[in-house]
Amino acid sequence: MAGSGRRPEHRGPPELFYDETEARKYTQNSRVVEIQSQMSERAVELLGLPEDRSCLLLDVGCGSGLSGDYISEEGHYWIGMDISPAMLDVAVEREVEGDLLLADVGHGIPFRPGTFDGCISISAVQWLCNADKKSHSPPKRLYRFFSTLYTALARGSRAVLQLYPENSEQLELITAQAMRAGFTGGMVIDYPNSTKAKKFFLCLFAGTSGTLPKGLGTECANEELHQAKFTNERTRFRNVKGKSVKKSRDWILEKKERRRRQGKEVRADTKYTGRKRRPHF
Repeated sequence: MAGSGRRPEHRGPPELFYDETEARKYTQNSRVVEIQSQMSERAVELLGLPEDRSCLLLDVGCGSGLSGDYISEEGHYWIGMDISPAMLDVAVEREVEGDLLLADVGHGIPFRPGTFDGCISISAVQWLCNADKKSHSPPKRLYRFFSTLYTALARGSRAVLQLYPENSEQLELITAQAMRAGFTGGMVIDYPNSTKAKKFFLCLFAGTSGTLPKGLGTECANEELHQAKFTNERTRFRNVKGKSVKKSRDWILEKKERRRRQGKEVRADTKYTGRKRRPHF
């Protein structure tokens, strides 16, 4: 159930659609990577996580770990679930910092109660609406997913699921099963008046009732929306939050230190760490 930065074309189950070729093509597409990063940033923002500590998050439909990369950059830990072996193979090759689990979330979330401080999912949940096998019942699979997710989340936490619903009936089915499982919350729609920028985020509260965040671009004209979106894409890499610029020496050192804390083997820091190599002619 690999997450994607594009609207998926349902050509069979996700574990078959995202074969080795598709998985590599998808992960190397700079446009897909950019969109995935933007949506991951927005999903984590909607989680409303505390700023004074690191959290453990679940990434449903983690794919090759693109959304997990952003979670790691923010200083949090994560576990990713996906049904596509090819996607997870690419994630392992990329040496992502999260732990990975090959699983069909339609069978449920196999973790102890209260394990996670939050959950995100990018472009994955709508796959559960497909009946790819005779034994598949979309309402039952959705309920199994949401009820076990509710259990696996700490009380007071949130799940933010970005999805591409095919129609209003599918959206209603997904939301109804989430509420039946005990969640409160609803749909946050960014840029509702734009055909290209419009994004659906199902924002769910576990064990508490919260105020639903406002969607981006709900009070602006279309022309202003595109300008705001254009500006926001670029300020993330300008250290506006006081964080290290991506790929800089400080950013690399921080990433290596996180990996050491996780018990992973990391090369020693030297004066050459993060230094750009001269081009060869």
